[in-house]
Amino acid sequence: MPDTLLGVPGLRRKTDPARFEVVKNALYSAAEEMKIVLAKTAYSPLLKVAGDYSCGIFDARGNMVAQGPDLPIHLGSMPDAVRAVIAAFPVVEPGDVYIHNDPYNGGSHLPDVNVVAPAFLRDQLLGFGCVRAHWPDIGSATPGSYGAVTEIYGEGLRLPPVRLYRNGQPDPDIERIIFANVRTPAERQGDLRAQIAANRRGAQRLEALAGKYGAEELLRIMDEVLDYSEQMMRAALGRLPDGEASFEDLLDGDGVIEPGAEFDEPFTVKLTIRKRGEEITADFAGSDGQVSGPMNAPLTVTASGVYCALKMIADPQSLIPPNSGCWRPVTVTAPPGSVVNAQPPAPVVYANHEVSHRVADMVMAAMFQICADNVMAASQGTSAVVTFGGIDPRSGERYVSYESLKGGFGARPGKDGINAVASTTSNMMNTPVEMLEMAFPLRIEEYSLVPDSGGAGTWRGGLGARRVWRVLGHEAHAAVCCERTITPPFGLAGGFTGGPMRLWLELPDGAVRQINGKGSFRAPAGARLVVEAPGSGGYGPPTGRDHALVREDRADGYVTREQEGSSNVGAHG
Repeated sequence: MPDTLLGVPGLRRKTDPARFEVVKNALYSAAEEMKIVLAKTAYSPLLKVAGDYSCGIFDARGNMVAQGPDLPIHLGSMPDAVRAVIAAFPVVEPGDVYIHNDPYNGGSHLPDVNVVAPAFLRDQLLGFGCVRAHWPDIGSATPGSYGAVTEIYGEGLRLPPVRLYRNGQPDPDIERIIFANVRTPAERQGDLRAQIAANRRGAQRLEALAGKYGAEELLRIMDEVLDYSEQMMRAALGRLPDGEASFEDLLDGDGVIEPGAEFDEPFTVKLTIRKRGEEITADFAGSDGQVSGPMNAPLTVTASGVYCALKMIADPQSLIPPNSGCWRPVTVTAPPGSVVNAQPPAPVVYANHEVSHRVADMVMAAMFQICADNVMAASQGTSAVVTFGGIDPRSGERYVSYESLKGGFGARPGKDGINAVASTTSNMMNTPVEMLEMAFPLRIEEYSLVPDSGGAGTWRGGLGARRVWRVLGHEAHAAVCCERTITPPFGLAGGFTGGPMRLWLELPDGAVRQINGKGSFRAPAGARLVVEAPGSGGYGPPTGRDHALVREDRADGYVTREQEGSSNVGAHG
């Protein structure tokens, strides 16, 4: 067989090519199998069907060797989560399981709980499995742990790396601490057990590979998988033009409304991309400093947004395995203490998805100036999180519901955007109405596409989704975390903006209350919460296919958008 791969000079392998392919694919299959085990054994709808988690296989140094088909939002920080365990526990033993969620020690935000377990062949450490799963509640003053607090101490239970299992047995003291600090301990215990089961499956698969090929051969191939991804990424970047480009964007705010103000204060993120040969740098110098509310992103979260967008641009056919080797040619820098490189004790819970979403879109906009044919217009730019909590009148037990509403996927050269899907850094699925209504005292009264929320263009942006929840038989403590209420998703190459985020609360007496995009509120029995996720931007100037007049008015950075004519609902290819 040839010693080069995909026609890339210098892309060589030390291992027999057939064996390399078999083991590489087996590692990725193991990560995917971990995902299946988690979905089949988890308790919460968020994990069972929506899929808010990631599973990975890591080497003994904490490098991600294989990630399942999960969430790009975790690309940057999961290796640091495993390295945090390695640093805290230099000696690990068979049967150990570790847990932590500290955003300033390899985590992302407190609801994302990392469970890490080593894999051995006899006394030889092969590596680690790690499952990061979003728990619907991790404490704090707000069900769902999504309040607009001003310090991380108010965001819920914060766990440094601790040993949860020793010799295959749980530490009851650690478990008591965890379950005493969450609102739905039985559901949390079920989800935690599912994470442990998924890690066991990953360890079993690593042990089987080591038993078949030998531990040293497996470890050598794991190193080679990292090198393989690095070389392929370097080759892909090398095919793109060199250049430097900048872009800045305005984010809605941090959820903390100052006395006398109606809304929170927007802030700015600035990005400069420098592409030279096979390497690329994303520099966030000039971005605003940390904000009071939870829109502060640790640098690893910011990096995840960069990695996601660059992978889409450089590797549109997804040929390069996304692992730690893939990101070696990419450098992400930001001033410490800025909103994209947060320092403790800044709160972070919103930023994990809201800032990484926005960063991915910003990378697209900057790279448009370098390689226009490889990018897409802005997608929805928000996870549009909605949580409800309270006492379920049917059972008298506490409940917490967590959902992420789907919006538009940006238009691309030659293709319309996609309607109502998770985009860029997210890869979550829909929570079925039937499962939600069975599990929680809520009723979904509408789930539809938002007409004309996709930006007009030669290629139209995808549409956002509209969802209406009615609260049944109790007062719910609700919270939302949404972006794009001020600056809607941008278009590219003359394409127009997508529709913005909109949300409001309809009270039982008919009164309508506007809801800020971030923060918590009370929803009385019978109230309806209406949320419209953003659409996405169009690509290229509008053409006759729209049969519409499109006007864009700009004042002080705020954008209004008007379309007249036929709706583009259902018109996407």
